[in-house]
Amino acid sequence: MNVKKFTAATSREALRKVREALGPDAVILSNRPVDGVVEILALDNDDVASLASPAPESEMAAPRPNLRIQEPTFDDFEPAPAPAPAPRPAARPAPRAFQEAPAARQPMNSLYDMDEPAAPAVAPTYANRRAPQPEAPAFDMAAMTAMMSAAIAQAKESAAAEMHGMMNEIRAMRGMMESQLAELSWGTTQQREPQKAVVLREMLAAGFSASLSRYLVDKLPAGKDAAESLRWVKTVLARNITTMADEDAILDRGGVFALVGPTGVGKTTTTAKLAARCVMRHGPEKLALITTDAYRIGGHEQLRIYGKILGVMVHSVKDEADLRIALKELRNKHTVLIDTIGMSQRDQMVTEQVAMLTESGADVKRLLCLNATSTNETLNEVVRAYQGTGLAGAIMTKMDEAASIGNVLDVLVRQKLNLHYISNGQRVPEDLHLADRAMLVDRAFRTRRDAAAQIADADLPLMMAGLGNLNNDRSLREVYVG
Repeated sequence: MNVKKFTAATSREALRKVREALGPDAVILSNRPVDGVVEILALDNDDVASLASPAPESEMAAPRPNLRIQEPTFDDFEPAPAPAPAPRPAARPAPRAFQEAPAARQPMNSLYDMDEPAAPAVAPTYANRRAPQPEAPAFDMAAMTAMMSAAIAQAKESAAAEMHGMMNEIRAMRGMMESQLAELSWGTTQQREPQKAVVLREMLAAGFSASLSRYLVDKLPAGKDAAESLRWVKTVLARNITTMADEDAILDRGGVFALVGPTGVGKTTTTAKLAARCVMRHGPEKLALITTDAYRIGGHEQLRIYGKILGVMVHSVKDEADLRIALKELRNKHTVLIDTIGMSQRDQMVTEQVAMLTESGADVKRLLCLNATSTNETLNEVVRAYQGTGLAGAIMTKMDEAASIGNVLDVLVRQKLNLHYISNGQRVPEDLHLADRAMLVDRAFRTRRDAAAQIADADLPLMMAGLGNLNNDRSLREVYVG
């Protein structure tokens, strides 16, 4: 290896000398300023190639010795003679402490002996030897992956919970703002258009919901007084109530009809009234009665008594299989009426009852009996529970017991139900009538005129404030106002 030195006033000049002497492939070992000049140590490229791999016969080509301590054997405990001390070169005298207790030194056999301390000049024992070092445990990638996945999942759950809480706070704030704005808006409207307050009190007293009342009051045409506005509301309500024009849809066409509804709404009595109408038009041989009321005491007997009076056979079924068999045997009948068991709209068996009628193998049309004495919220729950795949129509029962019928008309308008009959008594079959829209709307406002005076003007803004945004109510979107 021939290392050459080049000096010049500048680095550029020194590098030029290196290129001229050793060629463009020369290797620069150092570049530094010395005594005002630049000194460069360079090496020829051929000399560097000779350093890439040592000669096979050289000591550098030999493998590195294995320094791992092996397990001691029985021969390691044999006493060994102490090595002879090697002559030491003359040196300055050591401190007194070292002269009193000179330490024995061992000669270094190779370059790797510098890592180990000199062996003592005594016989080796098991305690003096180094114990084998334990191997480092292997890196568990699966455990690390599981740990990272758990940390990520926990972070996601925490973020989702925080986001859920934030959204709840935003919704609560939005509802509060909408309520306050609705109260302020209605207070201003009440002062500017007093006829709207009159119409609103009349609708609330008749039993209509606050949301439907507010929706129609907001749609009132301008320039009308209180009487004209009330007539406009009655017209809109009558236009949005769907009724059966005549009895041909049931009595002449025939089919299978099932009366459903909660307990005590008058399904059995209404079934008997319909059966009497069918017998008067087509005779008893064209009619069949089926009852599924196996739980109520005397449920079968009540319908059997009506069937005996009408001369119609009453069939009793317990489950879907019995219903399939009964409908198959009665397929030659013109009309089949099914009296179902009454149960609460919150009972889980309502879904099973709807499924039994839907999957009975025949086209069963379900007629929902709505109790006129129930509240608006209760009637909405009943419709949602018995809706299923769709209702063929509804029958208003116990109209003679209701103080107001606006609650039933409100549900009919919102749910778009077809009102078939009105039941206003216990007499069979006299107390069953076809629904008349104009008569129903007029009676709804006529029966509770005294109750309108009990609603103060100061209470109306508070009642309207709880409604929030009416645009979010889907049941009001299909109300036709003309």
